[in-house]
Amino acid sequence: MSDTKTEWYFIVNPRAGSGVAMSEWFPVEQKLTVKRIPFVTAMTDHKNHAVSLAHDAASKGYRRIAAVGGDGSLHEVLEGICSYCAETGTAPEEFYLAVVPIGSGNDWIKSCQVPNEIETVIDLILKESFGWMDVVRAVSKGGRIHYVANGAGIGFDSHVCDRVNRQKERGLRARMIYLNALRYTFFHLKPIRIVVWEDGAAVFAGEAYSLAVGNGPWSGGGMRQVPLAANDDGLLDYMIVPKAKLYKLFKEVPRLFAGTAHESSLIYSGRCRNLRITTLDEASEDIIEYDGEVEGQLPVTFEITGSKIHVLKG
Repeated sequence: MSDTKTEWYFIVNPRAGSGVAMSEWFPVEQKLTVKRIPFVTAMTDHKNHAVSLAHDAASKGYRRIAAVGGDGSLHEVLEGICSYCAETGTAPEEFYLAVVPIGSGNDWIKSCQVPNEIETVIDLILKESFGWMDVVRAVSKGGRIHYVANGAGIGFDSHVCDRVNRQKERGLRARMIYLNALRYTFFHLKPIRIVVWEDGAAVFAGEAYSLAVGNGPWSGGGMRQVPLAANDDGLLDYMIVPKAKLYKLFKEVPRLFAGTAHESSLIYSGRCRNLRITTLDEASEDIIEYDGEVEGQLPVTFEITGSKIHVLKG
């Protein structure tokens, strides 16, 4: 491996923030220069490009890597770092991860108490304001491995993300696509038949509309499906929405925004180090979203690896 480098390696997603990332990034470069923060810049040009860029940066000795974009960009950068660590035996604890929030989804920074203000983010980087985040690994159907920064979901969560992402790929960027995806999914989603295992013990078996896993509490641009989650406590938080009358579930929606979902009598919730979701039939092999990116199918196992990575915290 090359000698460890002291510069920050910024990976910029030009399509983030409904395509405004580039116009916002150039002033950031000027501010970094003024504040004498050494850095290099790399641009992505296709989906998952940030994964390979982060992996290559790590192999060249960079240990300070930042995503310029939203939660999806951060997810890819974390994937690149952690895949490099898994391949080489390098400890994730060597790395410092940050995000410059230019994106449509910025839930991770809320979980890290980082304001959605670029100037403040730069100051936090300058002040070396870092804490720890648990490294969460997911292994899904076919042995596909992914890493989770903030949260993951199946059922309602994954289908909303899938519909939003497909519309973005067609060039749509208006905020209405999120509302339309929520509305469409709510009225068209069918339950899946699953078994959920918490640290080896079965805690749920039956039909469910949704399951959310959180390394942090925030998701969906303002919801807290797992409000007690903390990304440095060595635990995963989860929430299961079982099949029920839709009008009853609709009454529980305000809890998602109030941070009281775990108090609902209709919802199952818990905390563990290892969470496995298996299916009771082939039709229930649902898609999975990690940090808003749809990648893989059930069954899946989420686990706290025991490793941690430095992350920007306010």
